[in-house]
Amino acid sequence: MTQSPTRLLVLYTGGTIGMQQSAAGLMPASGFETRLRERQAETGEALPDWIFREFVPPLDSANMQPANWLQMAATIRAAVDHDGCNAVLVLHGTDTLAYSAAALSFLLLELPAPVLLTGSMLPAAAPGSDAWDNLFGAMRALQEHRVEGVCLFFNGALLHGARVSKLRSDDFDAFAEAPRKRQGPRADRRLPMSYRSAWQPRGVAVLPLYPGVAAAQLTALADSGVQALLLECYGSGTGPADDPAFVAALREAHARGLVLGAISQCPGGHVEFGVYAAGSGLRDAGLVSGGGMTREAALGKLFALLAAGLDQADVEYWFGHDLCGEMAG
Repeated sequence: MTQSPTRLLVLYTGGTIGMQQSAAGLMPASGFETRLRERQAETGEALPDWIFREFVPPLDSANMQPANWLQMAATIRAAVDHDGCNAVLVLHGTDTLAYSAAALSFLLLELPAPVLLTGSMLPAAAPGSDAWDNLFGAMRALQEHRVEGVCLFFNGALLHGARVSKLRSDDFDAFAEAPRKRQGPRADRRLPMSYRSAWQPRGVAVLPLYPGVAAAQLTALADSGVQALLLECYGSGTGPADDPAFVAALREAHARGLVLGAISQCPGGHVEFGVYAAGSGLRDAGLVSGGGMTREAALGKLFALLAAGLDQADVEYWFGHDLCGEMAG
């Protein structure tokens, strides 16, 4: 059980929670620390001592990039290692909140402090907003030491950071967690990375399979400078294995050093290549099963493994083994 926080980092990245109206529509605004302290004083919330950091400029989360994941991880590491913080609250826009929660789950492995992300569907200043309920609810969850690792708090629910997805765009109950139906494979070696790793930016692309997908689309992504390609396969991990050009493009990409990860398009799916010949053909071309991982988890995991400097073989090994409970499905 994690200890009750005595000093909390509040990291404001932007997002709807702090947005204000402009001529073009809602836009992120700075100055949220003042608004938060004023609201805390009004409500009399008894909260741990907290310090505030913010992105400059604050971001609409639709503009969030993998480089910003590294920025968040570095800010959190400094707060824990040097500023005496033993809990972290990240305020983030909802569009890519699940992606950031998943990425931080891997970038902050072994961090000796819980990390909780939240945001809101309406700005804090809007009538009937969910902003303050989410924010103070998240703070209380940390204060009551209910958070372990990286989690997301939204609409009263505490969700696993590497198993959550945004399912609705117009409801306070916007996020859901993929159930963990089975355990992921157990590793037989020590993970060669932690939150103190020297991260370097890496590129990962996602290709959903669909009737008509061809080698040209696959090759274009593989030639775009990425180090990994995540395929969203049908069902239990099938795809056009009877298309010689498509399979050849997979083999060529893998031979050049790209990691080829595979997840299921089905919300509750789980990749098991051997069930169908159409799955075995993809496996034989170099694809590695991501089990029941969500797109957000698989993308964040591939990014973190590559950013830690692991080679193709090690990334493939660890992609298929559970690191923090992400292998749902």
